Amino acid sequence: MVAAPDPRGGLAAHAPTQAPGEQALAGDYARSLLSSLGIAVSEDLAPAAEHPAIAAARGGLTVLSGCADGPARLCPLPLASCADGALAALAALAGSRRAAFDDLRGSDLLGLRAAFNGLGRNGAIAPGGSCHLLPTADGAIALNLARDDDWDLLPAWLETAVAPDWHAVAAVVAGRTMHDCVERGRELGMAVAPRVPVPSRPPPWVRGIEVWHEAAPPLSAARRPRVVDLSSLWAGPLCSHLLQRAGAEVIKVESTHRPDGARSGPAAFFDWLNAGKRSVALDLRSDPGRRALRALVASADIVIEASRPRALRQLGIDAEALVRARPGLTWISISGYGRAEPQAQWVAFGDDAGVGAGLSELMQRLYGETLFVGDAIADPLTGVHAALAAWAGWCRGGGGLLALALCDVVRHCAGFDRPADAGALHARLQRWQARVERAGLQPQLPAPPRVAEAAAALGADTDAVLATPAHAAC
Repeated sequence: MVAAPDPRGGLAAHAPTQAPGEQALAGDYARSLLSSLGIAVSEDLAPAAEHPAIAAARGGLTVLSGCADGPARLCPLPLASCADGALAALAALAGSRRAAFDDLRGSDLLGLRAAFNGLGRNGAIAPGGSCHLLPTADGAIALNLARDDDWDLLPAWLETAVAPDWHAVAAVVAGRTMHDCVERGRELGMAVAPRVPVPSRPPPWVRGIEVWHEAAPPLSAARRPRVVDLSSLWAGPLCSHLLQRAGAEVIKVESTHRPDGARSGPAAFFDWLNAGKRSVALDLRSDPGRRALRALVASADIVIEASRPRALRQLGIDAEALVRARPGLTWISISGYGRAEPQAQWVAFGDDAGVGAGLSELMQRLYGETLFVGDAIADPLTGVHAALAAWAGWCRGGGGLLALALCDVVRHCAGFDRPADAGALHARLQRWQARVERAGLQPQLPAPPRVAEAAAALGADTDAVLATPAHAAC
């Protein structure tokens, strides 16, 4: 049992019984997350104790790391256990809806998109194909050309004519410094990150920009919250999917001119993420569309967005001002690197954010190979952490503006129970590899869950949602 968040914080005086050693890491991580939110734990909330290496092998993380023609590579950080722990913490907060999470494992989320979409490991190319690790004159960068417009930026970025071809881009980048590639790319709004080490001190996984602490109603008496989800692709929609499991009503809001890009991908994964959400499509270039958007936001208990702050301000939405005016509002801001300047203007997706967090540098030192770790790993990790932050905010009666950065969430997970030095990390790798071998387990992708319902067509619920009195134009 987990008590509703106490605005004064504090942990229960007694700790739950845990499995010894590394098998307890998921539960330990769940506890650390809840503690950071000021939530008291009164009994065991951990998933079934599972060794981090086994969780990574079963959930798809290991099989998605390595060269296409080589063996799967185990990352000796408890990333899969962190995903399990974050989901366990959220399920504990869900109270009577806890059973809605019984068919889902946090570690499986790390391999879920690949399982749905038939993706596999490919060394220096991310499983999704849009992000490549490219050597520079003094290091390496992750370049993610996920959007069609990104290719058009290459001549300006490299300051030379270049064919729209990865080999041509790599040849030019090889003669440039890592710093220059990253700095100029970020100025142009490209998703580019340096291959750097995991930081010695992990950052917080969530930052409260404007935080309100209100007395929370008992979970059993809490009404169903309304979630207005302005995000797209993976992290934000996963967050709202998990909140839907916890009992929230979710309204997915998209632009008629630029709908969620995931709609053009494999349908099964999009349907799994978005089935059951009401779909509203608005012309955000028009005044009526912007007024309707502001009215929807005004009706929300929880807002999820993954835009740069200036983009929302151009639509007449100021998150900081809204949470100051409405203490009962929980606003979840998902970004690549946070809301502080200049990081607020830097673009990131899941694969390059994982490189920026240090995962590829760590694998280079362990294996001597240029590798991505998993498939867009920052997206599922951030999605489940964002859902926990959102639901905790709702439970306490309003969470304010809570900011999660893709890169920081991965850094936080990478720093959890991390060995103190390189020798200890190598020793852990050997120990974890032996653990998987003793279990006779071949790394694999999780079985994709059955999708019983299709997501709503774009804008299918626009008229019905906007016609309700709560959404009268403002």
